[in-house]
Amino acid sequence: MKQFLVPFLEIFEILAVVLVSIYVIYGFIAQPFLVQGASMEPNFSSGDYLLVDELTYKLRAPERGEVIVFRNPNNESEFFIKRIIGLPGEQVIVSDGKVLIDGEVLPEKYLVPGVEVIGEHVFQLGEGQYFVMGDNRPQSYDSRRWGPLKSDLIVGVARFRFWPPAVFGKLSYSYNT
Repeated sequence: MKQFLVPFLEIFEILAVVLVSIYVIYGFIAQPFLVQGASMEPNFSSGDYLLVDELTYKLRAPERGEVIVFRNPNNESEFFIKRIIGLPGEQVIVSDGKVLIDGEVLPEKYLVPGVEVIGEHVFQLGEGQYFVMGDNRPQSYDSRRWGPLKSDLIVGVARFRFWPPAVFGKLSYSYNT
């Protein structure tokens, strides 16, 4: 009888290790995210599946240009995806179709040429506050509407795109102002 139960115990042990591993990875390291809406087009489209790294921001602060997933400041059960534009302590001015950071025009190579930023806004970011915007500026509900994003609402940084196959791969960010 003991020899009959040994394979079942091994299967149970393997399943326990797998389930605990999935829980740890999903809860603390990374999780999948489905892009919905047009606010990040053309860089990210509705239906894109991304892997969101939740660990990096426990080790370092978010950086300008990174695409992040965060909880909607007005409804924390919803998640948004946007690009970090302004960092804590900076002044962000949206004026005349441009974004200025501390008085300097922000070069935004990831935007489609000719896209202008709509609206006239001035924000002074405090400690732990970020200014985020969608890449599709005319279609984005972002910091221009609801103000600076608090760091505790940030889930993580988008690191990998699983779908669609044509753009499958690692996402990288290099931003020099």
